[in-house]
Amino acid sequence: MTTTSTGPLGRDTFDDRPEDPAVGPDDPSRGELDLEERISLRRVEGLSTELTDVTEVEYRQLRLERVVLVGVWTDGSAAHADASLAELARLAETAGSQVLEGLVQRRERPDPATYIGSGKVTELRSVVLSTGADTVICDGELAPGQLRQLEDKLKVKVIDRTALILDIFAQHARSKEGKAQVELAQLSYFLPRLRGWGEALSRQAGGAGGGAGGGGVGTRGPGETKLETDRRRVHRRISKLRREIASMRTARDTKRGRRRANAVPSVAIAGYTNAGKSSVLNAITGAGVLVQDALFATLDPTTRRATTPDGRGYTLTDTVGFVRHLPHQLVEAFRSTLEEVGESDLLVHVVDGAVPMPEEQVNAVRAVLAEITEDRDEPMPRELLVINKVDAADRLAVARLRNVMPEAVFVSAATGEGIDELVDRIAGFLPRPEVEINALLPWTEGALVGRVHSEGEVLATDHTEDGTRLRALVRPDLAGALAGFQVQG
Repeated sequence: MTTTSTGPLGRDTFDDRPEDPAVGPDDPSRGELDLEERISLRRVEGLSTELTDVTEVEYRQLRLERVVLVGVWTDGSAAHADASLAELARLAETAGSQVLEGLVQRRERPDPATYIGSGKVTELRSVVLSTGADTVICDGELAPGQLRQLEDKLKVKVIDRTALILDIFAQHARSKEGKAQVELAQLSYFLPRLRGWGEALSRQAGGAGGGAGGGGVGTRGPGETKLETDRRRVHRRISKLRREIASMRTARDTKRGRRRANAVPSVAIAGYTNAGKSSVLNAITGAGVLVQDALFATLDPTTRRATTPDGRGYTLTDTVGFVRHLPHQLVEAFRSTLEEVGESDLLVHVVDGAVPMPEEQVNAVRAVLAEITEDRDEPMPRELLVINKVDAADRLAVARLRNVMPEAVFVSAATGEGIDELVDRIAGFLPRPEVEINALLPWTEGALVGRVHSEGEVLATDHTEDGTRLRALVRPDLAGALAGFQVQG
């Protein structure tokens, strides 16, 4: 069974020039500038990625151009296998590749030596030669031995799904924390795949004594190889990155603790990659966050302030998207970032209603969320399903989803359909102030009056000669601050 897909070339690296100081991170035009920058740098054509003989440990930079996809269909239906390969094609295009051909093989399990079996390797080699491909991407994670055997037989670079996703993350990461997390995930993945070529890589003679025999019994030998040296260096770099990420996590926890101290409810937007999470955030808040029809357009979480229809404030955080078989290295590296989801009061789970099997996306997201929060004592926050892109979905498919997911909100972030209902549903999930106060605040206490209006639910207000009289529902911490101004009647 063969599928074919083509797509535009993408970018190779990000421009590291400093941001324009006139455009802050909260500026509504920030997303448009990010998109313009992302599109402006495109991959240079004509760079070969064929394997060459090297005498050093191979730190392989992914320079994908013309690729052939290959997958192994072990279970599920043919539609599931085709959907998985189609998603791999979108991932490859997002990384900057042109997809030339796609092959799927039906097997009980992947071949332990070559992933697809010797016969299929011969067929794949013919496809590579006929199409002029320079890279093969496998729809799964390859063992180091499988990777070496495939490259030896195909004579072109072989990449697996994990390395492809890591490459996309490396291209799109912008913040210091995001770059550190991606580098940690890449090093954890590539460490067992470093390769060397025996004694030619020796770093020491093995002995200091004279004579042809070296330093005597027990001192002769190749010594420490370049491969071992590089492995040690990678281990040191991994340890340093983990310390840096831990310190960044402390800063993130401090910000989160400050919001808790102010009792500001938090809402996290999560979902499958390219489901429209950033578009939903923009539709609710008008934030102007980067929106792009590409996988993993958002890596760095964005937090914006929003207000319920009755005036209660809360924060809305856009998080990185998930995907089927998300590499565990990424889940571990991004754990501190994704904890925004577990620490929120409400999880808005955005689903792409225009894809063939949205339920598969829902299950994939929930599986990753379960992995992130498996060591937490607290339960996951309540979940609000949001089916997005109903304007682009088939009517029968939308009707089926309404029957399968009756509790979901159906919206279109592009047209604004259903956004008002979504805002109302979010407001209904957020904790409401429960302490009723009746206070007379002097004119000098304008800051407290502002807090009541922004954090509480004002029931009545009256301006008198002595100050502002308020009857409102507030949280216990604010009620304590107002205790000295309470009045009767």
